[in-house]
Amino acid sequence: MKRTIVALIALAASYSATPFAQQPVPEIPFDANINFLKLPPDMNFGEASGVAVNSKGDIAVYTRSNSAGGPAYAATASQILLFDKTGKFVREIGKGLYAWSYAHAIRYDKDDNLWAIDKGSDMIVRFNPEGHVTMVFGRKKEASDEAEPWKRVRPPLPPIPGQFRQPTDVAWDTDGNIYISDGYINSRVAKFTKDGDWVASLGEPGGGALGSLNTPHTISYDAKGNIYVGDRGNRRIQVIDGKTNQFVREIKIDVPAPADAMPWMGAKPNVAQLLAADAPPGAGTMAPGAPWALCVTPPNAQGQQFLYSSDAYPGRVYKLSLDGKVLGWIGKSGHQAKQFGWIHEIACPSENEIYVAELLNWRVQKITLKPTARMSTAGQ
Repeated sequence: MKRTIVALIALAASYSATPFAQQPVPEIPFDANINFLKLPPDMNFGEASGVAVNSKGDIAVYTRSNSAGGPAYAATASQILLFDKTGKFVREIGKGLYAWSYAHAIRYDKDDNLWAIDKGSDMIVRFNPEGHVTMVFGRKKEASDEAEPWKRVRPPLPPIPGQFRQPTDVAWDTDGNIYISDGYINSRVAKFTKDGDWVASLGEPGGGALGSLNTPHTISYDAKGNIYVGDRGNRRIQVIDGKTNQFVREIKIDVPAPADAMPWMGAKPNVAQLLAADAPPGAGTMAPGAPWALCVTPPNAQGQQFLYSSDAYPGRVYKLSLDGKVLGWIGKSGHQAKQFGWIHEIACPSENEIYVAELLNWRVQKITLKPTARMSTAGQ
């Protein structure tokens, strides 16, 4: 009997020590349409930094394109183009807006207001469904002063309440509170009430511990009021409890890159070096699994929601359950259809239909996933 017990304990220990005991993450079959959005003959996308879909199926694209003007460096590059659910071009929103400088991300809220986050002007602007500005956060540097880009110093300067330094994205909890990821310089999340009043600064620059952030680049939310922060430089997703304002857990996407994976341009990165203990802060940005873009699907008929995340290398989109299990992946870096060049934002109006905005390929692809029945009904 004693020998049997010892053998069982040893067997259990051997399984618990196995680093990759779970099944390999499957590739999900999918279709892609790179021509779904129909631009007028005299118009082109530039870098597609943002995409959002409202309750009617209308699609807004935030692009660094035709509005670009000024010198070769620091040119203005922000423009919102609206398409209907069939992909037909409808109109431009916010043409010539004072906030336009350098487009980063856009989101529709539950009331179909469209929020634009401009990294260059440090401003967040809310448009109503008619296309008029109804709320503004942040303020860009005055033209009468000596305006220059923010300097990135190490260690970062502490954030200033009410001031943004290269913000990146916006999300909301179930009470309508507003969360703005801020961003490249401040590395924190700024929280406001639904009326725009200041609540708190969440997180601080750093790595390792929960609440330590390195370029919170993207942010989303679920139906329970949890906020998902794409901590890109630290190669993880951190989750904030909207009720307590606490960072409660992290999600890491550890799906090995294929041996033949290549970046969109240039030499293959040294992943081991990027993830080494002595790597400089933010080195994880170009490593597999680093969250460049996040979105959470609306609840399906069973009340389930899913999290989508994308990386720059090997250029994949990952489908996850909200508890962080990777259910599958699609795509790779490249210039062709069904390949991606730095996905900068994802819109996911349903579990298996998503839109991806690509910086490097200057386009938006409509993606239709075709998972197996078992995968599509995986746990929440």
